[in-house]
Amino acid sequence: MSRVVLVTGAASGIGAGLAAHFIKIGDQVVALDMNQAGLGALAERLHDPNLLPAVADVTDDARLEKALADAAARFGHPEVLVNNAGTTGGPRATTLHETPPEVIDRVLDVNLRAVIRLSAAVLPAMLERRRGVIVNIASVAGLVAFPSRAAYSITKAAVIQVTRAIAADYGHKGIRSVALCPGMIDTPMTHWRLAEPRLREEVLARIPQRAIGTVSDVVAAAAFFASDEASYCNGAAIPIDGGYLAI
Repeated sequence: MSRVVLVTGAASGIGAGLAAHFIKIGDQVVALDMNQAGLGALAERLHDPNLLPAVADVTDDARLEKALADAAARFGHPEVLVNNAGTTGGPRATTLHETPPEVIDRVLDVNLRAVIRLSAAVLPAMLERRRGVIVNIASVAGLVAFPSRAAYSITKAAVIQVTRAIAADYGHKGIRSVALCPGMIDTPMTHWRLAEPRLREEVLARIPQRAIGTVSDVVAAAAFFASDEASYCNGAAIPIDGGYLAI
């Protein structure tokens, strides 16, 4: 049965992979991203009437409200929300006292506040249907702190707690929420590091499987946990890390 799926950060990387997968299995997908050119390329590649590109920064409440209204008018209210949009904060986001306040605010806005806002926005319609799934893309950095990535680690840990709060408050009303915690995944955000042989070897040395994760690894997990096959999975934080957290 076709569902309405909203994916944030959908213009590239994991988000684009998610949008493509849900389209492939017959869902109606709202692909939201601030990157208009990237969304245009995605729409051209998928070329499917069940894809609705929505240009918006997840920190812009007015644009988000418009995107949700457009989605409801075109397809109906989202039955699945994948909060995928995220930022590391860039090179200025390091240790807590060395990160400028405006950079911390940006990381908080994108990685955490947007997850809360969007989840709150889709929950009323899910409650009416007594059915819905929210998949949050967190990180292994939400389970163990990454050195010199304080803001990122803090926000990803908070996203896991948001996931648990949704499960605790809405599980008895037919709504599930799961946090996926990817480790090192080869995406446009990380490719620069993985393309440098020395840095790649440093990463691989900490992963028992001695392999870098792919977008497909995360997409497959998200697709499963968003499906009825995972109907008893709720409030969990699932590592997708090749064993990184095992050692």
